[in-house]
Amino acid sequence: MATFDQGNGHSGWSSDVATVTLGLDGVVTGWSEGARRLLGHRAPEVVGRPATELLLGAGAPEATGLSLTGSQEWRGTAALRHRDGHRVATTLHAQPSLDVDGRARSFVVALSPDPGPPLVQWAFDQSSIALSTHATASGAWQRNAVAQGGAERAPLTGGERRAPALADEGFLRCVRRVAEEGVPLHYECLAPEPSCGPGAPSAVLLGSARHRAWVIELWPVRDPGTGEVVGVGTAAFDSSDQHAARQRLALLQEAGTLIGTTLNVARTAQELADLAVPRLADFVSVDLLDSVLRGEEPVPGQVDAAVVLRRVAHQSTAEGEDVPEAAIDLGDMDTYPPFSPPARCLADGKPVLSGVDDPDFAAWIAGHERRTARVAEFGFHSVMATPLRARGITLGVAVFARSGGSPPFEPDDLILAEELAGRAAVGVDNARRYTRERTNALTLQRSLLPRDLPKQAAVEVAYRYLPAGTGAGVGGDWFDVVPLSGTRVALVVGDVVGHGIHASATMGRLRTAVRTLADVDLPPDELLTHLDDLVAHLATDLEDIHPDEPYLVSGEIGATCLYAVYDPVSRVCTFASAGHVPPVVLLPDGTARVVELTPGPLLGVGGLPFECTELELPEGSLLAFCTDGLVEARERDVGLGLDRLCEALAGPVTSLEAICDTTLRALLPASPYDDVALLLARTRALHADQVAAWSLPSDPAVVADARAQVTRQLTAWGLEEVAFVTELVVSELVTNAIRYGAVPIGLRLIRDRTLICEVSDASNTAPHLRRARTYDEGGRGLHMVAQLTQGWGTRQGPMGKTIWAEQSLPAG
Repeated sequence: MATFDQGNGHSGWSSDVATVTLGLDGVVTGWSEGARRLLGHRAPEVVGRPATELLLGAGAPEATGLSLTGSQEWRGTAALRHRDGHRVATTLHAQPSLDVDGRARSFVVALSPDPGPPLVQWAFDQSSIALSTHATASGAWQRNAVAQGGAERAPLTGGERRAPALADEGFLRCVRRVAEEGVPLHYECLAPEPSCGPGAPSAVLLGSARHRAWVIELWPVRDPGTGEVVGVGTAAFDSSDQHAARQRLALLQEAGTLIGTTLNVARTAQELADLAVPRLADFVSVDLLDSVLRGEEPVPGQVDAAVVLRRVAHQSTAEGEDVPEAAIDLGDMDTYPPFSPPARCLADGKPVLSGVDDPDFAAWIAGHERRTARVAEFGFHSVMATPLRARGITLGVAVFARSGGSPPFEPDDLILAEELAGRAAVGVDNARRYTRERTNALTLQRSLLPRDLPKQAAVEVAYRYLPAGTGAGVGGDWFDVVPLSGTRVALVVGDVVGHGIHASATMGRLRTAVRTLADVDLPPDELLTHLDDLVAHLATDLEDIHPDEPYLVSGEIGATCLYAVYDPVSRVCTFASAGHVPPVVLLPDGTARVVELTPGPLLGVGGLPFECTELELPEGSLLAFCTDGLVEARERDVGLGLDRLCEALAGPVTSLEAICDTTLRALLPASPYDDVALLLARTRALHADQVAAWSLPSDPAVVADARAQVTRQLTAWGLEEVAFVTELVVSELVTNAIRYGAVPIGLRLIRDRTLICEVSDASNTAPHLRRARTYDEGGRGLHMVAQLTQGWGTRQGPMGKTIWAEQSLPAG
């Protein structure tokens, strides 16, 4: 706007005023730079030409109410033609230039755009949008009532530097950037409601009236003539509803990824509480039926009457790990009366919105002393109770509460809470179902695994079994220690491919089969061959089962197994592997290494042989058998895991139980990815004074000599009490070997926890019990041996067979 100044008795305009000098004849004699900017004409184009040519349409200046006669200033309006032809409405203010006689010599006319009716200013002031302008030169702000926080607009002077009520540091940075770079910007912010006061919390609650969300558009204001940025315009739009909707959607999206991350009931409930605080509520509690925690199936439908629930999770806005707002501690039971909001929502199966204006809420609070104190201390005034229901069954209830200066819950909050509770309920139910299946599988698996390993003299043993700590379910890992004849012992470890009840059931069948085959005293390679056939038959049987059969995941069975037999007399351990992880041996000198075995195929492949590996071990050697869950992990392969197992075993020599614990700590994470079985065996040896052996010729006369040598040996051992029975056993077994066997024939006595008598020969024909008739002269020998001893049997060897009989030693 051009300004005119008549101060000090002379005329003049500021340098940027559009001015035109006219002679008394109406010819243009002067043309300012401001006139050029207003009308577009340059001075040479108009100076010396009649001013009427600038008028839009016919007529003289008199038509506008102006006169070029006299010596008085005058003002009026006119429609002038811009250089490009468009109409420019202007206000004219003429000031005469007088000579010494006071007569007008010329007129200086100031031109300014005609503002017309003040609609723009009215629109600016009365807009429901927060509008403001910022002058870059003076730093002054012009703003409407909304931008001032709703106050009545007061006239502002050019020196007003107070920023709009919505301004924060980010907004002011955007203003400076628009002024400097001349580019429009988009800015979003949250501004507190005036009712919040200076001490209002800064946390944003969904549906809360504490803060309003604003979207602000900023643009540069340029001088039309020079294009220079002279100011910044802003328009702020209230986007609180859209912001709240986006926040709700974001919360629901996070719920899909943050709730139900584990198959743990309590953890899933805690994830719901952690997500809802503080973005939806100031305090959240989750209570579940006890049957849910045990993995049992709750009663379908709603819960009637007073309900007893257990607190499994809660969270609040209080800093630290404690939740001082909680009236019930984690793990404690709470009884909700039928009129309480939680019990009402469980009975109806629908969420309930309640608060201090609800008589049932007041009665519920008053009926519990600790809850009454918490409500009074923290000012809880609004509550939502939402049932946790999934697949038609009720699992528990989630309670959301607001306290202090937080606004009451609204119906939109109830919808959001119901959606969150629904997603959490599905996660809790999945965890409950997993708990049930895992408990059943563990029960089955533990019933199939050995509880107490049998006593034997060959090795000292210790073991550990850890089920998987993830959602994979229990597996088919197993181990066993089987006493064999001749004080030998079989050490077994195996792993069925897969997880779940089907793997545990298969593991039980294989373990039973191994024990049965071990009782036959088969060599390790032959035992694995028979076990391989069994697995193939099991897989064939599964082909006839309907694919919808529970717990059946496929018609294929695969398993690995390592079978070892240790003989404390020869101190030789014989290994055979069916695709299993090799064992590690720690020698008495502290050297630990992996036993090099000839690996065989997995059980169930069929048609491929298994090979034995023999290793002579010093007394006191430590053998470590394990499944792949111990040595194989996502971040390392089996080779590296076996190296780490060697390092763990080579530590300070302690008890086997302590070695088991330190080994597991060294190799496993807190929650193993797979089942882990570890079996440690420290070898013992039977010395020369515990074993006596004789080689016998194939002559019936040697039987008496054999009895005499056995009697002398028993006397030397102080076992005269068993000499009579032992002589009878030796007579029968040696006689059978001479009569039905082949040379060489050997006799051996072993004194350990029992007395073992063994007779071997080169024949593979095994004797068997038969019923002798009354007048038969023979056929009673083995029957007598079976009656006089606690056990007898036959085992095959590479050079024939061995018949053994075992007797108990006298007490003491």
